Amino acid sequence: MDFRALAFLPILFASLSSGPPAESSGGSPARAAFARFRAMEGEWVGTSTRGWKEKISFRTIAGGSAVLESSFDAHPSETMATLWAMDGERLLLTHYCVSGTQPRLVATAFEDEGRTVTFTFLDGGNLPSRDRGHMDRVVYRFLSADRVESRWAWFQKGEERWMERIELERSGAR
Repeated sequence: MDFRALAFLPILFASLSSGPPAESSGGSPARAAFARFRAMEGEWVGTSTRGWKEKISFRTIAGGSAVLESSFDAHPSETMATLWAMDGERLLLTHYCVSGTQPRLVATAFEDEGRTVTFTFLDGGNLPSRDRGHMDRVVYRFLSADRVESRWAWFQKGEERWMERIELERSGAR
């Protein structure tokens, strides 16, 4: 075997370990939105319109190919997770909910020069039918580098209703 053909591997692995390249203004709206989620790396506090506070951690994982959010105490002593990742040119969100469902949403709208991103239901795990209660839509508004707002909708038995708005603030910001 001619091993000279493998000479490109160190270059390939070096580029993978540093994650996807930074977005330029010429990137797709989905890739630009993904870059915004990657920039959220760190610790945050969420305050819900339902009256609770939660501790939130954002981590870029898997060689920069995914962003994992872990939230604690939105439901007493429970942790939930949300994962964002690119699938080709689509930005996907999977929410691991205290309800036991794993709805998968796709970014379908980018507004305000990419500062507002809407995700809508695509499919999901542990959902024998779409009528089983699950998070069905979420809108993220990037207000600044240290402030983000999300608005979540619940779907059950053929009806969608807005459940809550969560204001996220980076810990230590002000």
